[in-house]
Amino acid sequence: MSVAAETQTIAAQREERPPAIRLHGLRKSFGTARAVAGVDMDIADGEFFAMLGPSGSGKTTILRMIAGFEQPSGGTITLDGKDVTGLAPFQRDVHTVFQDYALFPHMTVLENIAYGLRVRRVPKDERLGRAREALDTVRLGDYADRKPNQLSGGQRQRIALARALVNRPKVLLLDEPLGALDLKLRTAMQLELKQLQREVGITFVFVTHDQEEALTMSDRIAVINEGNIEQIGGPAEIYEAPRTAFVAGFVGTSNLLEPAAAEQIVGERATFSVRPEKIRLHTELATPAAPDEFTAPGVLREVVFTGPSTRYVVELDAGGTLSVLRQNDGATNAEPRRANQKVRLSWACEHNFRIASSTTNESTTGGK
Repeated sequence: MSVAAETQTIAAQREERPPAIRLHGLRKSFGTARAVAGVDMDIADGEFFAMLGPSGSGKTTILRMIAGFEQPSGGTITLDGKDVTGLAPFQRDVHTVFQDYALFPHMTVLENIAYGLRVRRVPKDERLGRAREALDTVRLGDYADRKPNQLSGGQRQRIALARALVNRPKVLLLDEPLGALDLKLRTAMQLELKQLQREVGITFVFVTHDQEEALTMSDRIAVINEGNIEQIGGPAEIYEAPRTAFVAGFVGTSNLLEPAAAEQIVGERATFSVRPEKIRLHTELATPAAPDEFTAPGVLREVVFTGPSTRYVVELDAGGTLSVLRQNDGATNAEPRRANQKVRLSWACEHNFRIASSTTNESTTGGK
């Protein structure tokens, strides 16, 4: 079975089951400050779901309400078909992993993992057996007798995951668990965490402000801003077809073609988004545009070499600027290198997306 066919089969199976999490009209205010404003969201059973947004956007507050650490000001939270809105954290079949891991320094790794089962009075043989099984799941079976201060940051992160998994929760909530790791280790742990989620089959809800992290790991992403959901979709949809100016600017790097310029280039007075890597840069100014593309003349203002790629900033004759990103693949000699050089930009119509004026509007592909 192909990867695409397997993905479609898994998606169809998830649709047949009730959502692991359903949020309806979820609101939260702290005094007069509104943190979450009427969120509606379904998270499928077995899904790796990311909530992505800047600091203060409300994503962590939503996670804390799902966990039961915060009570909503309004709305409902349903877990596996059961309304848990008013239940305490220990009454919900969820477990939360925080950024600081919160491991007990005086306990061994195995004792840390088994601690929750001990509190629940699970018999000793059973809890130690389950703890060793969880330790093997995160591929640290040989570290049972070590103390947390004898582990690396990545190993402590995996121990925190094992401690959560040993309770066999329906949902695992992760509040920026990779934020304390250095870049190289964080990149490696992204792949490990996604692989682990596939192996255990538990619903993961992952909060992050890192766009690349969300795109790399998630089945779907909710982009959150000022307590509202700007867009929910798969990584490719979020990146390739942003619905709002916030999504276009926050997820990756994007150009915004303002209405006055768009009217001349696209033929429609609206705001459009196009990704820098989708734009081609030409020095042949007289070459006409193909039937399926837009074209715009301008002046090259900046050439920025970044190692793997070069970024060009072009001031459009129609007004505004667009950035162009080109990979340095060895065929760069034909590219212009002089500032103030006249150039022409072109990009396919299918890569031009209208930006909605509000989060309730749909994005559309611009036509010629």
